Amino acid sequence: MASQEAGKLEWRISVDNGTTERLVPRSGLSKRFFLWLKGLVMKVIMERIAKFMRKAWRIGADDPAKVVHCLKVGLALSLVSIFYYMRPLYDGVGGNAMWAIMTVVVVFESNVGATFCKCVNRVVATILAGSLGIAVHWVATQSGKAEVFVIGCSVFLFAFAATYSRFVPSFKAKFDYGAMIFILTFSLVSVGGYRVDKLVEMAQQRVSTIAIGTSICIIITVFFCPIWAGSQLHRLIERNLEKLADSLDGCVAEYFKGNEVSTNRNEDEDTNTKLQGFKCVLNSKGTEEAMANLARWEPAHGSFNFRHPWKLYVKIGAAMRRCAYCLENLSICISYETETPDQVKKHFGEACMKLSSASSKILRELMEMMKNTRKSSKMDFLVFDMNSAVQELQETLKTVPIETNKPEEVPSEEENKVDSEERNTLMSLHEVLPVATLVSLLIENAARIQTAVEAVDELANLADFEQDSKKKSGDNNTKQPPLSS
Repeated sequence: MASQEAGKLEWRISVDNGTTERLVPRSGLSKRFFLWLKGLVMKVIMERIAKFMRKAWRIGADDPAKVVHCLKVGLALSLVSIFYYMRPLYDGVGGNAMWAIMTVVVVFESNVGATFCKCVNRVVATILAGSLGIAVHWVATQSGKAEVFVIGCSVFLFAFAATYSRFVPSFKAKFDYGAMIFILTFSLVSVGGYRVDKLVEMAQQRVSTIAIGTSICIIITVFFCPIWAGSQLHRLIERNLEKLADSLDGCVAEYFKGNEVSTNRNEDEDTNTKLQGFKCVLNSKGTEEAMANLARWEPAHGSFNFRHPWKLYVKIGAAMRRCAYCLENLSICISYETETPDQVKKHFGEACMKLSSASSKILRELMEMMKNTRKSSKMDFLVFDMNSAVQELQETLKTVPIETNKPEEVPSEEENKVDSEERNTLMSLHEVLPVATLVSLLIENAARIQTAVEAVDELANLADFEQDSKKKSGDNNTKQPPLSS
C-alpha cells in the first residue's frame, strides 16, 4: 500500500493485528561505507584533539609560569593596540603605531632579565642607528652626484662591522640582538631617506613608538607576576646540589648492597631517577650561563642586590659538574660485568659508605646555604668529618691483604695453621681493582666537593649572606676539628 503526503511517497505494510507499519528501504553499500568512514574520521579527529588538549593542560599544570607569561603577552599587546585604535593617540604617533606592536611581539620574553636585555638593546641600537643614518643622509645630500655612492658605502661598512661584532663571544652574549636591530634600523633610515623628505620626523616617530612598546613591556614584566632569571638560576643551583647528593648516596649504596631483589617497582624507579640525577647537572651548563647573563640586566629584587655576583653561579656550576663527572664514572662501576666478591665489598663497605655520607651531607648543607641565603655554622665540622673519612678510607686501602707470588718455603706445623687462616682473608689483585677504582673516585670526588665549598663560601661573602644564628646543641655526631697547638 502506498500513500502520498505533501509530495512524499511513503510505503506501509499490513501486519497481523490489523495495523500498518512504515517500510524503510535499506541504505546502499556506498552510503553505509560513507557513514562508516565519516564516523572513523570524526573519531580519529576527536581523539587527537582530546589528546592535544590533555597535553596542553599538563604543560600548564606542570609549569604555571608559562601560562602567566602568555597572559602577560596578551595584556601587553592589548594595551599597545590602544595607540592604533584610538584616534588621538594614533594622530600623536602617526602611521608608525604598528612599530609599537611589533616591538612588543619581538621584545617580550618569559623572564625579566631577557625582556630588559632586549628592550635596552632595541632602544639603544635604534637611537644609535637612527642618528648615524641621519648623519649619513646629510653627508650624502651634501656630496651631490655621489649621494648614492656614499649611502651604499656606508651601508656596507656599518653592516660589515655590526655583523662581525656578533662573532665576538663577549659581545654576542650581551648585545647580539642590539647588533641585529642596528643593522635593520640603519639600513631603513639611510636607504629609506633617499626617497623620504621628512626623514627626521619619521625617525622621531619610530623611536617614540619603540619607546612606548618597550616601556609597556618593562612595566608589565616587572609589576605583574614577575619571573626573575636570577631567582630561577638560584633555584637551579639548589636543585643540582640536592641531585648530586642523592646520586652520590645512591651510587655507593647500589654498589655495596646485597644480592636481594626488590619487589617494589615504584621504589626501584625512584632509586633509578636519583641515580641519574647527576646527568641534569652535566646538561645544565648552557642554561646556567644564559641565566647568569640575563640576571645581570635585572634590577634589585628579593635578597639579590643590584650588583649581585652572578658570575660566581657559573663558577659554582662548573665545580658541581666536576663532581658530576666523578659520579658518572661511579655509575659505570655499578654496571661492571665482573662480579666483586662479597669479601672485598665487606672490607671496603663501611669506609666507603662513611665517606659517601660525609660528602653528601656537605652537598646538602651547601643546598641549605643557597636556599636560605645564610652562612653555615657547621660547614667546617662537616669538611673535617669528610677529610677524616678520606684518611680512614686510604688506610683501609693500604691494609688490603693481597696475594703475592713469593717462592714457597716449607713451613712448620704451627706456621701452617696460621697461614691457613690468613689465606682465607687474602684477596687477589683482580678482585680488588674494581673496588680500588671506586675508592679513588670517592677520594677525588671529596677533593672536588671542597672546591664547590670554596665557591659557595666566596658567593656567601660577596653577596652578604646572613650569619647563621642556629647552633646545633647536643649534636653528638658532630666532631670538632683538632685545635692546633
